[in-house]
Amino acid sequence: MRIVSLLPSATEIVYALGLGDQLVARSHECDYPPDALKKPIITRSLIPSDLPSREIDRRVSETLMTHATLYTLDQELLQSLKPDLILTQSLCSVCAVSQNAVLEAVERLRPRPRVLNLEPTTLKEVLQTFQQVAEAAGVPQRGEQLVAHCLERIEQVSAHCADRPPLRVSFLEWLDPPFACGHWTPELVALAGGIDGHGQAGMPSRRLKWHEVLAWQPEAIVIACCGFTVERTLQDLPLLEAMPGWCELPAVRREAVFVADGNAYFSRPGPRLVDSLEWLAAKIDALGVQVHF
Repeated sequence: MRIVSLLPSATEIVYALGLGDQLVARSHECDYPPDALKKPIITRSLIPSDLPSREIDRRVSETLMTHATLYTLDQELLQSLKPDLILTQSLCSVCAVSQNAVLEAVERLRPRPRVLNLEPTTLKEVLQTFQQVAEAAGVPQRGEQLVAHCLERIEQVSAHCADRPPLRVSFLEWLDPPFACGHWTPELVALAGGIDGHGQAGMPSRRLKWHEVLAWQPEAIVIACCGFTVERTLQDLPLLEAMPGWCELPAVRREAVFVADGNAYFSRPGPRLVDSLEWLAAKIDALGVQVHF
C-alpha cells in the first residue's frame, strides 16, 4: 500500500496505525511525527505564512470568494509515486488542497488510486476516520485498537470532570479578527469541565463579535489559533489585550488565559485531539481541584 496524505491529521493517523513506512508523500503542513518530515512534500501554499493575521484572513476570504485555490498540488510527483491511496478532505477549503483539485489530478493517474475523503465535524466522527483509514489500508484491527485506546482516555477525563460545575469558557481559534471555535472543540471544552459560550458542536468556527465575549464573562479564555504555534499566537495577543473591557473579564482577573499550539493540537482532527482534551482539562482543573493524567 502506497499512501499519499494531503492532511496533517491524516498523516498522524497513518503513523498511529503503524503505517508510516507506507507513506510516500505528505502535504507541506504535515510535520508530525518527526519521521514524517523525511517524506517528499507534494503540496504548497500560495499565501505566505508570515503575514499579519488580519492580512491572512483577508487574502483567504478573497481567494475563496473567487473560487481560486489556496494550495497547489505537484501533479508530476504524484504521477511518479503511483499511490494506491490518497487521503484528503473537502470540509475546509482553508485547510488543505480542494477536493476538486485532487479529483482532477487523480483523473490523470494510471492506475487510478483510491481517494478517501476525511471530513469529520464531531469528536465521534474524528474517531470514525481512524477506522476508515485503517480499513482502506487493510489493517482494520489496528483501527479498532486505536479507537478503543482513545475512547479509554476520553472517558477517563470525562469521569474526572463530570462532578464539577462547568466553567464559562471563551475558546478562540483566531484573534484578528476574533473567531469562535467550532466542530469538535466545543465538545472537548465540555468534556474538560467547561462550557463554551460561542461555538456550536458540529458547526464551523465563526467570526466573533467582541461584545459576545463581554456578555459571556468567561472564567477562562483558551486561545488556539488555527495553524499557529504558541509563539506565533503570542505575537497577536496584544491585539486582544487592547480590546475594551479585557482587564475586567473574570478570566483575565484570575489569570486564566491559556494559549495552546493550535497547529499541533486542537485544529487537527487526529489522535492528538485526545492530548488536546487532557491539556485543556488540566488547565481548567488547575483553577480548582488538581487532577493528573
